[in-house]
Amino acid sequence: MFCFLCVGLARGESARAKTQLSDDRQKPGNSLARAEISAASAKPPTPEEVKKEEIDPTAYIIGEQDSLVITVWKEKDISGGAVVRPDGKITVPLVGEIKVVGMTPVQLQTLLAEKLKPFVTVPQVTVAVAEIRSRKVYLIGHSAREGPFMINSSTTILQIIAQAGGLKDFAKRKKIYILRKQGSDQVRIPFNYDDVIQGRHIEQNILLQPGDTIVVP
Repeated sequence: MFCFLCVGLARGESARAKTQLSDDRQKPGNSLARAEISAASAKPPTPEEVKKEEIDPTAYIIGEQDSLVITVWKEKDISGGAVVRPDGKITVPLVGEIKVVGMTPVQLQTLLAEKLKPFVTVPQVTVAVAEIRSRKVYLIGHSAREGPFMINSSTTILQIIAQAGGLKDFAKRKKIYILRKQGSDQVRIPFNYDDVIQGRHIEQNILLQPGDTIVVP
């Protein structure tokens, strides 16, 4: 005889199991939640995403290794590409060396137009950032992978650690810190990995800035 009561009980148990799984995923300290947080955090910004987000000629700050395209209207011999050198300078025909780090593309356009006036009648200059290479942070210490990582304005510490493949077994997870240069000083910002991954004191998971160094003791 077919047991309708058994079928009903089985369906009820299945529904309760699904509900319990959903509830477990929402608990901050649960391993499922931690795994899902890590997976969601692991997606790094692509160079295209960084470029799309940051290229604002009035606000973007040019940095070392950025690739620029300088166009002077009706002056092909002067126009062309330039990569910002480690000394913060580029070389422009007729103008020579010029320091560009710290400037916006619009500011550089104005400066180049002024310097080209002796050579070009009413120079019209356009500066575009072809590729952003200066927005990097560095991860050193007991992580699966060390080195530089590209960031955008919404990249956090946890995302970079996840992108690096996580921490090694003997890493001091509660004593991670970020070195950040502020003016002529260098500040040390603490980061407790265990707290953040379990949903406690998540304010430690700060947004990273270009030049930050994450140290995993």
